[in-house]
Amino acid sequence: MRRDQVSVQDSRWNERGCAVRVHDGTGYREASFNRPLAASQVLGMLSGAQSGPRVPYPVHREQPLRRRWQAEVGLLPSAVSAETKLARLAALRDRALSLSSELVDVRLLFEEVTVCKLFLSGKRELEQVYHWSQGYIIPVARRGQDTRYVYELFSGLKGAELLDEMDGRVEAAVALAVELLSAGRVTPGLYDVILSPVVAGLLAHEAFGHGVEMDLFVKGRARAASYLGLPVASGLVTLHDGARAAQQVGSYWFDDEGTLGGDTVIVEQGVMRAGISDLLSALKLGTVPTGHGRRESFERKAYARMANTFFAGGADRLEDMIASTSRGYLLEKYSSGMEDPRNWGLQGIVEFGREIVDGKLTGRVVSPVIMTGYVPEVLGSVSAAGAQVVLTGTGMCGKGNKEYVKNSMGGPFLKCRLRLG
Repeated sequence: MRRDQVSVQDSRWNERGCAVRVHDGTGYREASFNRPLAASQVLGMLSGAQSGPRVPYPVHREQPLRRRWQAEVGLLPSAVSAETKLARLAALRDRALSLSSELVDVRLLFEEVTVCKLFLSGKRELEQVYHWSQGYIIPVARRGQDTRYVYELFSGLKGAELLDEMDGRVEAAVALAVELLSAGRVTPGLYDVILSPVVAGLLAHEAFGHGVEMDLFVKGRARAASYLGLPVASGLVTLHDGARAAQQVGSYWFDDEGTLGGDTVIVEQGVMRAGISDLLSALKLGTVPTGHGRRESFERKAYARMANTFFAGGADRLEDMIASTSRGYLLEKYSSGMEDPRNWGLQGIVEFGREIVDGKLTGRVVSPVIMTGYVPEVLGSVSAAGAQVVLTGTGMCGKGNKEYVKNSMGGPFLKCRLRLG
């Protein structure tokens, strides 16, 4: 929904289908379908699923398990009509547009998805049902030839109650978009920075996200593989990833290969302890699968993918971090990021930063801000971590500019050094 446009459409995450994987004595074959098929037809698809040399894999010996999980939310998607949801969004839009004459548009999005998955094998019968929702408020402000916008993001294992959260942030979102009309540019250089929880999450995702997906270990494309058991960060840094490590849109009870989700400690007090794996990479490496085998859809292969990636909290206060900064920035709200797993470089785009001089916020704002660095140097520079950990899950993550899945990321306020531009 925006100023002069309203649309209702299916979520891109909607899918209905089946994926079948069998071991043929050498390796695994897969097939997928979304219509009723006879067993002979499925076997026919599997027989033609692989041409050329077979990739050898041992048979996975899984433990027997039969279980069903179902999550609860405040308001089930079916409990609130589409008309009511649209009316609430329209009211938010109209309220936002009334707040400033410099607001030329406001875009609102509300999306909700119900996930129902069944995994069957010779020893397992697993079922999970859960709901997630996400929302955006994107006010667009203009002054002369300068146009600025900002994202206010909402997500969680929730239903239509997320609209209440959006209702409470309209004024703040509009005020921030107008404030950014006065933003300047950052002078490129190396700075002490304080990352907000969502920007800390971007750092977690790009620093130790794809770089510790262990299918890349198998292919020799991740530098992190050579750092297992070695220091890679300040002793203040502990990094988690797991479907059960937090409660956000990256959460689930079992992955798309029937492995139960858990909590993988990737970095513990500065030392790299583990990567995250799908079943096949674990079989190849002789490790225990971590429950990160995820498909974009039933038509895609399962890869090692992030779930909930976040820095653990510490014991520092934000006001003390600011007071200890002689010249730097408080960075807030991310836009996007990327990393190079082979060389361990990272880059992120932050929506804005608040200048700090002599331990005080000056009131000057810069926007946008590009942050870059070499992972061990950036994480080695972490000098403070706040107590409260916050995760967000409105984005999606691609693997090689494809294979998109939902995940979440976050952390506490985190102080480190980054190159800004």
